[in-house]
Amino acid sequence: MIPAERQHFILSCLAERDVASIAELTERLGVSHMTVRRDIQTLERSGRVTSVSGGVRLSQRLDVELPHLQKSGINTGAKQAVGRAAAQLVTDGMVVYLDAGTTTLEIARSIAEREGLTVVTNDFVICAYLSQHSRCTLYHSGGLVERDNQSCIGEAASETLARFNYDIAFISTSSWTITGLSSPSEGKRPVKKTVAGRARRSVFVSDSSKYGMIAAINILPMEVFDIVVTDRLIDSGVAEAIRTMGPEVILADVPLAGEAASAVARDGPRG
Repeated sequence: MIPAERQHFILSCLAERDVASIAELTERLGVSHMTVRRDIQTLERSGRVTSVSGGVRLSQRLDVELPHLQKSGINTGAKQAVGRAAAQLVTDGMVVYLDAGTTTLEIARSIAEREGLTVVTNDFVICAYLSQHSRCTLYHSGGLVERDNQSCIGEAASETLARFNYDIAFISTSSWTITGLSSPSEGKRPVKKTVAGRARRSVFVSDSSKYGMIAAINILPMEVFDIVVTDRLIDSGVAEAIRTMGPEVILADVPLAGEAASAVARDGPRG
């Protein structure tokens, strides 16, 4: 059976029940684990499937992003862990871009006390937080207001963001695969593309729950990033594949539910 036939068979299996194990596919195809993994990688680069621990599933379509308020209550432990790990890349005196999002809000919380920072963002929530809790020089992009996401998008925002030279830019999304970032909102593309092109180091930040989601508009390929920060729940094969494409991969430790509860009891809730 040639690769195209094997890949068609894998897609047929997934059409029946969404998820298949590598062991099952190996047995049914009569080939090695390595061969099945190569076929999965080929399908994954096309955006049709997503690697999961021990297997593969169909990619999920993201048609509409959740509003900021709803996103803020989802996977908070992972977002905090990713935010803290990403914040370690920031040093005093940097010019930093923080993209709109609840994970980048966690970065803002972690860098609020750094000295001499200039922070640029298109996110109203991040801007409000840093205006109250930091002494950084703070800029907001302005532009077309996306109310549900509490941010600005489009060409007007992009034109403002193009004025800055960023030491480091943290870019986020609600849907990504091994091929890169996507969004149901076309207005996010010029913002993210402009910032990635103006930064010394571009860093993609996202918790692993958003992996395998794909939306209508391609935003940025994975190769444009210098660093990818996600959590250790991401499939190890995905992390390794990203490394082979060029970016460094940083995997944040996600606390167990009991550990997270203890941290809140000890330190109090984060503002």
